[in-house]
Formats: sequence, structure tokens, C-alpha cells
Amino acid sequence: MKLADAAGILAVEAYHAGIIRAQIGEMGPATIEKANAISRARDTLDGPENAETVTEPGRIHISNTDAQGRAFPRRVGEVLNQVYGAPGGGVNHGGFFPRGVNGVVRRTVRDKPPLTPGAGA
Repeated sequence: MKLADAAGILAVEAYHAGIIRAQIGEMGPATIEKANAISRARDTLDGPENAETVTEPGRIHISNTDAQGRAFPRRVGEVLNQVYGAPGGGVNHGGFFPRGVNGVVRRTVRDKPPLTPGAGA
């Protein structure tokens, strides 16, 4: 896969996420709080550096980005924390992948500082 292909996929997924977030915002306070609870749970898995709430008072976040409008970066291990449902390092299966995943990087990590946008992976 080329970088342009990955960027295209990211753009489409961001569009879908924005539509979902807009719909959540229209569903009212109870639904918004449930969505924010999911975001807080995810933050326990990938770390608070990428805090992504759906709303804050009087505002719906259609797209969660940093101050420069860039998507929050995540290392492969941080993504694995999310899909395995495991907040610590050294986990290699669970959650959406009860038997783990294929590839070179299969284990979660939590011992590295968060990436800064534009710094590379």
C-alpha cells in the first residue's frame, strides 16, 4: 500500500466518523454522555495524550485533531492496546482479536512517550 492509498482511506474514515459524531450530537445529552464514556474508556487503553471526546459543553467535535488540525498520532502498540482491550504493555491477544494478529508487531507497548505530530512513527 502506498502513502496516498493510506491517506485516502484515512480521509474516508474521517468523513464517516464526522457523520457519526454529528448524529450523536443530535440525539441529545444521554447519547452524548454514552459516547463520551466510550471515549474515556478508550483513553484508558491508548493513553490520555489523545483524549478524544465527542463533545464539550456547547460544542460537538466533528473531527478530533490537535491544535494544527492534524489527526492524533498513535504507535502500532497503542492501536493494539485498543483492539486487544488491554491497557498495559506486553499483551498479544484479546478484545477484537482473541487469538492475536499477524505481522511483525503483535504486542502492546506502554513504555514510550507519545508521538508528536509530524515527527514520524
